[in-house]
Order: sequence, then C-alpha cells, then structure tokens
Amino acid sequence: MSKTKIIIKLSGEAFGGVDEAINPQRVEEIALEIKHTYDLNRFEIGIIVGGGNIWRGITGEKMGIDRSSADYMGMIATIMNALALQNAIEKLGIETRTMTSLNIPQVAEPYIRRKAISNLEKGRVVIFGGGTGNPFFSTDTTSALRAAEIGAKRILMAKNGTDGVYDKDPRTNKDAKKYTELTHHELLDKDLKVMDSTAAALCRDNDIEIIVFDMNKKGNIKRAAAGENIGTKIF
Repeated sequence: MSKTKIIIKLSGEAFGGVDEAINPQRVEEIALEIKHTYDLNRFEIGIIVGGGNIWRGITGEKMGIDRSSADYMGMIATIMNALALQNAIEKLGIETRTMTSLNIPQVAEPYIRRKAISNLEKGRVVIFGGGTGNPFFSTDTTSALRAAEIGAKRILMAKNGTDGVYDKDPRTNKDAKKYTELTHHELLDKDLKVMDSTAAALCRDNDIEIIVFDMNKKGNIKRAAAGENIGTKIF
C-alpha cells in the first residue's frame, strides 16, 4: 500500500523551556509524538521546524541588524532545532535525515529534491532545516514549498498553544470565533494570518490542505495526520 506524504510544521517556540532555548525533555516529547504518527505506517513524514525559540528576525531588526543577516541567523536557528529533533527521533529507533537549504555538509545533507523523495520512500523521516535558504521567506513558506516539491497534499501546522484559526486573537478577545473549516481563498481574503500570504497562496495554487491545531495536546499530531476533526481545516 502506497503511503501518503505529509509535512509537519513545528513551531520553534515549542522546543524551548523557561530558562533554555532548547529543552531536551520537550524535544523528546515532540519526537515521541512523531513516532506515534510514524507507527501508523500510513505516511511518509517530512518535518519543517521554526527557530523562534532561539532567534527571530524581528529581534535582529530591533538591534540594527539588516534584515537579510537577521533572517540567515534565523535559518541557522532552525538547523539547530532540526538536529536536536533528529537525535531525539533516532533514539526512538526511527531512521532520520536532516536536509538543509544552507550548505553545512559537516552536520547535514544538502537539500536535493530527488534525494529527499528517495529518503522518504525508504521510510526515513526527513527534517528540512534552514528555511528556503533565502531571506525574506518564513518557515511557513518553506512548508508550502517543500510540500509542493515532494508531492505532499497535507500540511499539519502544529501550533504552540493555539487550537485552530480564529477571526481575532483569542488570547486578547474573549468573543473570538473559531473556524472549523476555511477555504484557501477565505484565508487570504480575511487576512487571518495563520501563515504568511506567500505560503497561503502556494498552498492554494497547489491544492495543499492545511490542518491547524494545538501540538501541546498529546496525540494531536497523530490525530491530525489521520484526518480526525481537530483544529481548523483549510482546503
């Protein structure tokens, strides 16, 4: 039986602890959630990790660092998270590869589309680090781009403490309305900021479904992959 290719987008903030940028226990918990999804034996799993627990481009701008340099620093942060997650997943007995858009051959394979597809087809989890390799693009855009390149038709957008898409920020608006379903056009027209507009347009143009859900609830990554009705579905 052929397996379905999926991309799991993990928030960088979910990797951090109170006093540390990368919290080992948290990374191990995320790795276990990935294993539960892998064990369904239904999916070829690609993972995109953010770097916000270590560095954000907006922080660099406030420090007077030019945008391009700040973004490259963020790309390096995503590679650090990718390597930490790779180590944790491999400890659980799953062969894993980190591929990066920035050339760092000492620590990870360079991203090559055909090689990534080959790794997936061999049953390896593939973690994509380094964003797109270009400044001014977010890891959301990386998720949409890699999904389109490898032929994945579903992105699981695992949020750190947000259980779906709302019409306004639920943390500051008690009357915020949660959407259970949205179209790609509605996502763009309403400017709901689930992901940046470039990523949203890429998903629309390539017919890629997005599931937005809270990754902090145990089992949610597996549920989202299996198609259960959690969070918000965008199609």
